[in-house]
Amino acid sequence: MIMTKTLIPMAFLAATLSIPVAAESAPTLTDLAEGSHRSEANVARNLYRHPVETLEFFGLHPHMRVIELWPGGGWYSEILAPYLKGQGNFVAASFDLNPPAEANAPAYRARIGKSYQEKLAADPDLYGQVEVIAFDPPRQSSLGIEATADMVLTFRNLHNWAKDGQLETVFRSAWEVLTPGGVFGVVEHRGKPGQDIASGYMDEAEVIALAEKVGFRLAAKSEINANAKDSKDHPKGVWTLPPSLRLGEQDRAKYLAIGESDRMTLKFYKPEI
Repeated sequence: MIMTKTLIPMAFLAATLSIPVAAESAPTLTDLAEGSHRSEANVARNLYRHPVETLEFFGLHPHMRVIELWPGGGWYSEILAPYLKGQGNFVAASFDLNPPAEANAPAYRARIGKSYQEKLAADPDLYGQVEVIAFDPPRQSSLGIEATADMVLTFRNLHNWAKDGQLETVFRSAWEVLTPGGVFGVVEHRGKPGQDIASGYMDEAEVIALAEKVGFRLAAKSEINANAKDSKDHPKGVWTLPPSLRLGEQDRAKYLAIGESDRMTLKFYKPEI
């Protein structure tokens, strides 16, 4: 007797035997950093912001619950939200859209916060699972239930909180929401010791000291976002450099040649108690 082979469709076989069919592979950080969902201007800034290397340095994994503080226009959210979608959770601690008058919040913050939420709503496939909370310390300083986040990230925001006298409040908020072992990742314009905060630059040693005062420990620091060309003595502070270029056409080529600011990249963790 001649034996013949019968070809059985894989989908039918999987359904019959309850064997899961392999899902489409999730996008990598590189896929998302260079993705078509991002504007050309945002992708161009990868050269200075090194998002893949920075997030890998912080130890990001797709199953984590991650909170980004003050995401602004969503430059990093464009990578974080789709990367965490379906496996982890992404929380954007953004600006309050309707702050009370007594809060004296700069008007631009509510405008940016509204624009950010419109950006999320315009692409539910990418951003439909993003959780947005208002974060306006000290009035709104909670980042959620204590010890429920695996990672808290902030990119170039410390000088704003420092100027408002709220930097320690922010660090304590991050401490409280993180699980033991959780990571607090910080990227900030790195200034000279004693440099005026109004310049937008921060003293790295002071940032580390404050984090350790709150209870964090420094796991590592990286030169991923360093820029030795940045002299840090510009007429309009850090905003003299791209992408702001506050001087307009004045010395534009000079500042474009320098590039974006020199930045500290610090990885803290909340120790087991």
